[in-house]
Amino acid sequence: MRFLLCGINAKYIHSNLAIFSLKAYADRKKIPEAEIILKEYTINNYVEDILQDLYEEKADVVIFSCYIWNIEYVRQLVRNLKNLCPSVKIWVGGPEVSYDCESFLRSLLQVDGVLYGEGEKSFPALIEYYAAREKEANPLSKTFPDGAAWLDENGIFHQTSPQPLTPMEDLPFIYDEAGRMDGFKNRIIYYETSRGCPFSCSYCLSSIDKKLRFRPLDTVKKELAFFLEQRVPQVKFVDRTFNCKKSHAMAIWQFICDHDNGVTNFHFEIAADILSLIHI
Repeated sequence: MRFLLCGINAKYIHSNLAIFSLKAYADRKKIPEAEIILKEYTINNYVEDILQDLYEEKADVVIFSCYIWNIEYVRQLVRNLKNLCPSVKIWVGGPEVSYDCESFLRSLLQVDGVLYGEGEKSFPALIEYYAAREKEANPLSKTFPDGAAWLDENGIFHQTSPQPLTPMEDLPFIYDEAGRMDGFKNRIIYYETSRGCPFSCSYCLSSIDKKLRFRPLDTVKKELAFFLEQRVPQVKFVDRTFNCKKSHAMAIWQFICDHDNGVTNFHFEIAADILSLIHI
């Protein structure tokens, strides 16, 4: 079966870290029945061009990564893709659809399901679900994996239990495979050293996830050294609040200062009100 992970970015220089991470995590499981395809576009592409490209891929399952900047674009694509390929299974994931799965599903009936929350475990489990259905004489005996939400044929909403959170040390580093950096030439590198947020801002979906976890510092330094060696122009940290743990932030900033190559710059999102006076 062919599984297509689709990211719709705001600009060409952006990339979708999520779909690369899902593919890398699923590849570790070496599921023989699965061929995983990555496709990235931007909101500046014509919908018709993307639809043609998706149609030519002949995927059995298409999964869209949904964010605030692309959700209306994704809605348009989903409606048209289902008309064009009625048999394709369409799933969505990402922060824009994880908060209220039922409302989203009822607003876009062409979607077969939502993978809510973190997707590294849910995505390979979904692959295994469809692979099992292919082999099973009675496919209805198979149920969707944890981390999934859907409407049944009677319009009744179902949602399985959340997937256990993946330890940060188990997340793949997507950039170190042979030739992988070639696909990011002239693009921003996105990188994360933590997930979750300790704050409770009412306007932000990140405040829902209180389980703050950090990637081991030894691993982070090794990966930062790789970026510096590759002399990439910019690395953008996607940690919700990078400096929420002072010792973690300081160790990374010190490493960057000690190994500055004069080319690579680093971008962080920080909370200024908890930033203390520092000397590096």
